[in-house]
Order: sequence, then structure tokens, then C-alpha cells
Amino acid sequence: MEKILVVDDEQSLREVLSIMLKRAGYAVTSVSDGEEAIEQLQKEIFDLVITDLRMPKVDGMEVLKAVKSASPETVVLIITAFATADSAVEAMKQGAYDYLTKPFQVDEVQLIIRNALEKRRLTTENILLKREMASQSSFARLVGQSEAMQKVFDIVRKVADSKSNVLICGESGTGKELVARAIHYNSARSARSFVAVNCSAVPETLLESELFGHMKGSFTGAISNKAGLFEVADGGTIFLDEIGDTTPTIQVKLLRVIQEREFRRVGGSQDVKVDVRIVAATNKDLEKAVADGSFREDLYYRLDVIPIRLPPLRLRSGDIPLLVNHFLDRFSKESGKPTPTLTPEAMHALLAHEWRGNVRELENLIERVVAFSTGTPVTELNVREWLHRSVSPQSQGVPTELPEDGLDLEGMMNGIERDLLLKALERSKWVKKKAARLLRLNARSFRYRLEKYAIKGGRD
Repeated sequence: MEKILVVDDEQSLREVLSIMLKRAGYAVTSVSDGEEAIEQLQKEIFDLVITDLRMPKVDGMEVLKAVKSASPETVVLIITAFATADSAVEAMKQGAYDYLTKPFQVDEVQLIIRNALEKRRLTTENILLKREMASQSSFARLVGQSEAMQKVFDIVRKVADSKSNVLICGESGTGKELVARAIHYNSARSARSFVAVNCSAVPETLLESELFGHMKGSFTGAISNKAGLFEVADGGTIFLDEIGDTTPTIQVKLLRVIQEREFRRVGGSQDVKVDVRIVAATNKDLEKAVADGSFREDLYYRLDVIPIRLPPLRLRSGDIPLLVNHFLDRFSKESGKPTPTLTPEAMHALLAHEWRGNVRELENLIERVVAFSTGTPVTELNVREWLHRSVSPQSQGVPTELPEDGLDLEGMMNGIERDLLLKALERSKWVKKKAARLLRLNARSFRYRLEKYAIKGGRD
């Protein structure tokens, strides 16, 4: 429900606007002067503020400035009985959405309010879309015909419209976010927001603000009020990836949201109620984490209402040819190149690979296949050159003594280095900056090593 603040020293006008807006389904707060309005702005985030221009003590222009300072996304509508061209121009310069002269028609105000709130919704949706495009896994949809994946699809279809929380478990790269999206977009909530947040990628001090929002001045850097992702996802779905990496403090706050359907922003004094479905995911054994005390048992059972277990790619190798063709078609279309063909021996090499990075590793490989394609069939030798082996022959052990016949020191060291680069990339989900930090390397040094070993894929 969208929140509107009405500010006017004329009681009859406040009452008319409040009744009209409440009938239209908005949550309305009304105050009689600018000082009260600014106090409300310190307690709550409003979608729209309707303020009179001329008021005692603090006028509408000061309210407008306070709104834009505290919550820049909030839309402000100025109303006045003493309109001048200069005051209208100044109000628009300061960020007002529109400027109305009293007396006005109720229908006119209703239309302007609808348009103003629609503008705010579009702005929020645009921010979410950019966030989604940046975070969305690059394989466009779930692909699989194996019995294991058919079971996953069947569960998604059955539980999509349920209100129950979902916990998706599986190794990195198996497509947990894709399953979460499938649940959301096949549910009655599909018209509302799907908000994804990687709990392991945000420090605890920032994660609380990210999830629950904050009020201006609540900590260093909080220069304006900010709605949290739970608030943004109201009516929709929030996807909490890597939930197993959250700290006890965050776990307590998540438990309260699930139990009470409300939370409090950082630095806030009022509770915010939300209707959000939670889909969580982890690559960890949460039952083990509960046993060793690193994850709250009550939170685990609140999340694990509907469990979905995603199988690793090595246990559904029958899906590999289907996935290969899917990625070949997609990357070929994106690059404008003809779709390469694989020899039977090349496909056999893919089927025999262990795929510790799961579907994401296969996707990266096929992207390289298309990038290096010259129009001739892709051979087994090509595939083996491009495969990211989790453990190279040279790195299976570091000898403590020099063998009698000597050893290939450079080859062994290269093998160890390449193996550690790949492990760092896999642990960081192929985010290069994070992988470089794990290896205590700067960006230039890390890029040099990736080029040295022809390791491609990932994102900055």
C-alpha cells in the first residue's frame, strides 16, 4: 500500500484529501504544518507528499527541500491559493512533480496523484530492472530433461502459488536463482517485484541496511532515507542467495520478518509491515550448520518449509547435450556467428568431464567454443584445451624430495597456479574482483595470470 503525507494548515482541505485518498486505497498521514511534516519525514518514507505552499512556521518550499534531502525518490505535489509564475518555477527547480492552484477539481487531483505514483513506480522498477540485469545468471532459463530436473520442474509448478517459504539447496552453478525466478514468475506475485540479494557478497554492516533500509543520519554515509529490499519486494518475492553465510545478528532480524511480517529500518523508530514471499538458497549443509551452532535452528525450519534440492551436473549428465546445444545457439546468436558443431568425440569428452563448476562451468566453456570457432567442427582436442580442470595433473601433489630423474618445475608450478586461480574463481562465483582478493592479487596481476593460462569467462 502506497503511503501519502498530506500537509496543510487548513483542516477542511486535509480532511477532504485524506478521505479521498483513503477511499482510493492509499495509507494516509495528515499534519497541519511544515514542522510536523519534517518530523514525519524523519520517521517514515512516503511515496508521495502533498503540501500547501504557504503555512506558518515552516512553509511548503522548506518541506519540499526536506523531502528531497531525506528521500529523493519521494514525489512532491505543491498546492497553493497564491500561485505566481516565480513560485511555480522555483518549486519545479527544487524537484516538485507538479504545482496546483486552489480551488481545484477532485478528479484533476486524483489524476495527477495517479500519474505521480506511476512515475515513482516506474523509477523503482527501472532500478530493479538494472539490478536484475546486472545480477541475473547469464544462462537464460532452466534446461533439463533428466528425471532429477523433471522432479524440480514438477515441484516448481506445484508450489509456485503457495505462500510458503522455499529453501533451494545445491552446489554453486546449479541454477538456484533460476529456480527462484521460475517460482516467482509462475506465481500470483509475478506482476510484483522479484528482488535478489547475495547475502555473502555484502558485509554484515551493509547487509542490514540493504535488506531493511535506513533513515538519514543513522550511520556514516546515510545521507538520505532508503527503503530496504524487503520493502521494495512488498507484494512480490525476495530471493536470499547464500543464506548460510549470514551472521547471527542478521539471522535474528530475518526470523522476525518471517514471524511478524514486519521490520524496522536502521535508525528507524517505526515498524514497517510487508507481504513478501521468501525464497532462500544455499550451497552449504544447513543441517550441519544448525548442529554446530552457526545457523539458527528456528530460522532453518522457517525457511525449509518447501525444500528443493538441485542435483549437480555430474549426476544428470544426460542433460549435457541439451545444455550444450542451448548454449551454442544462444552464444552464436549473440555473436552473429554460425552455430558450431561438435564431433562425437568432443561431446564424449564433455560427458566424461566432472563439471565441478556445474552448469556455469559448462556455459563458460561453450562461450569459449563459440568465440574461437572458425567454422570447422569442434574436435575433442579443442574441447580438452579449453576445459577448466579442477585439478591438473601437475598439481595433484607437491614433492618434498627431488626425484632421481628430476621434475618439470615450471610445469608443476604453473599447474598449481592455474588450479588455485580456478578454485578462487569458482569460490567467488566467477566474479574476478573477489577472486583476486582471495589470492591477494591486484586486478592487473590477476588479469595477467588469467591471460597466461587462457582462462576465460567470468565477470568483473
